[in-house]
Amino acid sequence: MPVNRTIRLVLPALLLVFALVPAGTLAHEGNHPATIEGHSHMSNPHLDALIRRIDPDAQGQDGKWQFTVAGTPVILITDENADRMRIMSAVATTDELDGKTLMRLMQANFDSALDARYAVAHGTLWSTFIHPLSALQDREFLEGLGQVVNLVHSFGTTYSSGALIFRGGDSQGLQRRELIDSLIEKGTTI
Repeated sequence: MPVNRTIRLVLPALLLVFALVPAGTLAHEGNHPATIEGHSHMSNPHLDALIRRIDPDAQGQDGKWQFTVAGTPVILITDENADRMRIMSAVATTDELDGKTLMRLMQANFDSALDARYAVAHGTLWSTFIHPLSALQDREFLEGLGQVVNLVHSFGTTYSSGALIFRGGDSQGLQRRELIDSLIEKGTTI
């Protein structure tokens, strides 16, 4: 099944699941201070502002967003009570993955995916970035977002997040740093 069809089929179902979760389970409307230079507490309102700098047509709020980066649909979910944040994007269906590809994904998770990771859930291969919410800085968020999208784009070729490649692993390939730098520039422009 092509990735775009996979995304069209999986995203609505996943968003429905998150929409049915009781309020306060995924997000809490607490007033954590936003991340500003020298301050370390990320919040949902501040993430909302960052997301809308990147994609003015972003959908969602209060810990559940769907938006597009470089033509790739992205989901962001937070839980302020648990102090967690997850960026994710569908890559392929799991029935498209053979043993060789699964091995390559695990190799990439070791050395070329870096802060983002490939993961499997609900019959879908995802590109994900998971981080404690309150400690998240703007630049970390933007770099994580870029890495997630790069893993989607590089699936089947370099399996690279676009960041550095950890030496000692099995991956070699081109890096995709341009997207990460572009997101940092767009997301930190005031």
